[in-house]
Parts: sequence; structure tokens; C-alpha cells
Amino acid sequence: MGALWLALAIDRWWGEPGVRWHPVVWMGRYLGWAGRHIAPPAGAARPRELSRFAAGALAWCAGAATVLLLAWAVTSVAHRLPDWAEALLLGLALKPLLAWRMLRDEVLAVEAALERSLGDGRAQLARLVSRDVGALDELGVRESAIESLAENLNDSVVAPVFWFVLFGLPGAAVYRFANTADAMWGYRGVREGRVWEWAGKWAARADDVLSWLPARLTALLLLVSCSLPFRGRAGVGASTARQARRTPSPNSGWPMAAMALCLGVRLAKPGVYSLNEAGRSAVAADTQRAAVLGSRVVMLLAVIASAAMLGLAAFGVS
Repeated sequence: MGALWLALAIDRWWGEPGVRWHPVVWMGRYLGWAGRHIAPPAGAARPRELSRFAAGALAWCAGAATVLLLAWAVTSVAHRLPDWAEALLLGLALKPLLAWRMLRDEVLAVEAALERSLGDGRAQLARLVSRDVGALDELGVRESAIESLAENLNDSVVAPVFWFVLFGLPGAAVYRFANTADAMWGYRGVREGRVWEWAGKWAARADDVLSWLPARLTALLLLVSCSLPFRGRAGVGASTARQARRTPSPNSGWPMAAMALCLGVRLAKPGVYSLNEAGRSAVAADTQRAAVLGSRVVMLLAVIASAAMLGLAAFGVS
């Protein structure tokens, strides 16, 4: 429990470690190297789909196993230390797997850039999302930033903590690897000149499975954090499930729909989905409100996670 609070405190006050020391960066480097070997160039002769799927699955499993073993080794060393040193080591190791401060700052930076110009807003948003931002107007940029905050609130905070509570540092580390692999490999068509339809399918499905429960927990925490009366929250909760099904993803629609309903705004990806269509257009203040809601979720999550770990310890599960 102390490790979790320490990790969140480090995130709040110091943010991300340097690139040289960041385990998620190391994961990304491995995935980039492996991806160049498993995903064929767009213009090349296409190998059989099964062979690309198998190569992607094997490369994913090799990376996940390495991450799992390293996290297990750190945990084993930590367990041999005094309690304060154990919490310190695990907290330092857990922190890079959580990224709330960076996410919040990047989203707020999009709004600040929009105040200067639409072009600056688009350029800042491109740091957050993989979609083409060139055709987005001011409203589209703002909606995309709020959507990114909601979706990544799960990916960067709630889900790693969820798996940390259940399986310790190895659980959080494997989840972070799976989510990074999905971000780099989980595409249906061509990305950066390579075909990912089958090479990245295992990574995409693995992330879907590992994010399924946390995504719904993120939506629930958002609804609880809303400044709505209790009965209003119940109505919004029922609507969240209906709205979430409008997105092609089995998971990301849940926190995005909850955020749209909590803020009372419409969030859309042109030609793909529209959430809370009856909502008003998002304004600059809504980006700040979304960040405040996210901060409430992080604090509420920490409290619930601490209670869960105390409960598990009481039953002899550590």
C-alpha cells in the first residue's frame, strides 16, 4: 500500500523519469525493433496471415515474459528488505508504470496551444493521438483532447493500479507492456509503412482482455466523481453503457462516454462515433473540468486500492 502512495506522490511532484531510465521507453524500443521484423512493408509481397499472427504472438509473449521476470526479480529483492525499504523500492519501480501528471499536462497543453492558434492546437494534439489531426477544427481538437484524457486515464492510471493490486509489480508491468504493444502494433491496416492487420492482432486482443474490467471501473469512478446528485448518477450510469457501445473499441468507449455525460458535452470522432449527441459543444473550460475529474478519480482509486490491499492482506493474500 505504501508503494502505491509513494508512486502517486512521485508522479504528482516530479512526473516522469528520464528517457534513459524509463521502463516503458525500453518496452517501446523492443516493440519497435520486433515490429520491423514481424510486420511486412506495405508494398511487399504479403506472407501468409497465419505466419504473421504467429510471429506477432511469439514476439509479444517473449517481451511480456521478459517484463514479468524483471518485475518479479525486483519484487523478490524488495521482499527481503525492511518494510520501509521495500515500499521505497516498489514505489520507485511502480511510478514509471503510472502517468497521470504527464497525461493531464499534455491535455491542458492542447487547450493552451488552441488559445494561440488552431495550428498550434493541432500540433500539440498530435503528440497525444494517432488519428489524422490535419482536418480538425477547434472543436474537434478540444473533443479529441478530452477523449484522450478519458481513455488514457484508464490506460495510464486505473488499469496499472488494478493489476498492481491483484498481482503486484509484475501485474502492473505486464499490463503496461500489453497496452504499449497495442498502441504500437494494434492497427487494422497500414501504419508507418507497415501492414499490421495480422501481425498486431494478438497484441490488440491481449490489451482488450486486460483492459476490460479496468475500463468499466474507470467509467464507474468518473460517474462517482461527477458533481451530480445520486439519482442523476444512476441515470447517467445506465446511459454510459449504451453510449459506450457506439464506439468500435470494446473498452475505450466506457471512460469516454462517462466523461461526455459527466461534462454534459458531445464527444465525436467524425465518421466513426458520436457520444452524448444531445450534449452541448465543448468549450475551453471543459478541458479543465475534465482534468479536475481525472484528478478526483486518481485520488478515489488510491483510496479504494488501499482498502482492497488491506482486505487481501487480512485474508493472507499478498
